[in-house]
Amino acid sequence: MRKFEKAIIGITSLLMGLVLVRFTISKLAGWEISVNAFIEMAKPLGINPTFFRVFTGILILLVVTLYFTTVVFALFETKLQSYKKLNFISVSTYSNTLGLLTMVGALLAEFYLRVQPKWLLVYIAAAIVIFSAINLLIIKKQQKQLTQITI
Repeated sequence: MRKFEKAIIGITSLLMGLVLVRFTISKLAGWEISVNAFIEMAKPLGINPTFFRVFTGILILLVVTLYFTTVVFALFETKLQSYKKLNFISVSTYSNTLGLLTMVGALLAEFYLRVQPKWLLVYIAAAIVIFSAINLLIIKKQQKQLTQITI
């Protein structure tokens, strides 16, 4: 993968991870704003709001961890060659796919589970969906090039 493409994926992964850290902390620490939001969103689903909030916090923590792992692989992949099954392309594919799907879920929750969507949260989730999709397109293009080279 070219350095420019790897840098784009690394920078966007770092930014997305940093943004999502705040939401992970608010959910897992039980901040009042998060608790109230999940009480509102859990009513239509008929589930326990605390379970919903903590589960969502753990899911976002996993996404953040994968985004930061992508950044580490973008910076130090040559030093991490001993891990054959984990490489930059696989880690960044996992992180961006899970991040994209999680934020699509967040968008659906904002529009279908809340009385009134919080537009800042909608914009943040939409931006993460867009950046993750761009990263996945870059990765797919790179995989296609690698396939053509080996054939």
